[in-house]
Amino acid sequence: MNQKNVTTEKIITTDISQIHDLISDDMTSVNKLIEVSLSSDVPLINQLGQYIINTGGKRLRPALVILSSKIFSYQGSQHINLAAIIELIHTATLLHDDVVDASILRRGQKTANQRWGNEASVLVGDFVYSRAFQMMVNVDSLRIMQILSEATNTIAEGEVQQLINRNKSETSENNYLNVIRNKTAKLFEAAAQLGAVISNKTAKEEKAMATYGRHLGTAFQLIDDVLDYSSSESELGKNIGNDLSQGNPTLPLLYAMWNGDKNQAKIIRNSIANGGLKNIALIKDAINSTGAISYTAKIAYQESELAINALNQLPSSKYSDALYSLAKFSVQRHN
Repeated sequence: MNQKNVTTEKIITTDISQIHDLISDDMTSVNKLIEVSLSSDVPLINQLGQYIINTGGKRLRPALVILSSKIFSYQGSQHINLAAIIELIHTATLLHDDVVDASILRRGQKTANQRWGNEASVLVGDFVYSRAFQMMVNVDSLRIMQILSEATNTIAEGEVQQLINRNKSETSENNYLNVIRNKTAKLFEAAAQLGAVISNKTAKEEKAMATYGRHLGTAFQLIDDVLDYSSSESELGKNIGNDLSQGNPTLPLLYAMWNGDKNQAKIIRNSIANGGLKNIALIKDAINSTGAISYTAKIAYQESELAINALNQLPSSKYSDALYSLAKFSVQRHN
């Protein structure tokens, strides 16, 4: 097998649009399938489904399925179905997340729950989940069903873990990382792994892809939590301080509490306990003065490098280069 140490390769791009250009035909097919899959005889489902499609998003998870299949020269069409399934699962989690978090903005637009109400968002989220599982059955693979059903169950566990941690300032770094690995990274892991599965690759190669996806997803979420305090609402496309308003203890917040002075620690502890954005300016100052942004970014970069290291076991191609670039993008992005 032609291998390379990708950690020494020159970075190609961190522009997500260029990565998508490489797989543009396949992504067009994925988007068309998503649109067809979200159609229903129920008008409200069609309205909400079309709104979801139009608000777009980075489509990182379906892109991972496509890239991971291309890296192994997969020749069939199941990667299109699986990429659409992964995106539908992700969409369902967002619909439910926005209700739980009482979110107002997503991708620069009003959330579905703001436009149609919590009831509609939850129920359409259920429809999207169940449609994804209908499509899984059509793939006709117990192995794929196992991976995707495990992923959705793990994501649900992560959501509950986050709910349990809400308003708890005593949350540890390991506890926080476990939540994001379950809540966010697990779907990245499944997406990357599926390309190896449908290509009938070895257990070693399948594990390498799963490892890549898990560390990529962890890095991505860590940077999301950084941007929650270091970006603008227009750049981020959602409400700044959303986690703080819900009392969710993310790593930048916890690190500032652990390393700030007594007054800063007290303000952060109380804000986690009570939620709300009353002291967000003081909290941002504490986050900046304690180096919480740099610390969290450092952990994210470590995760990104672990993702890149997993690629060393895989064939060298323009698709492995794209996965390398995607790992770099995950930590260098601004939204």
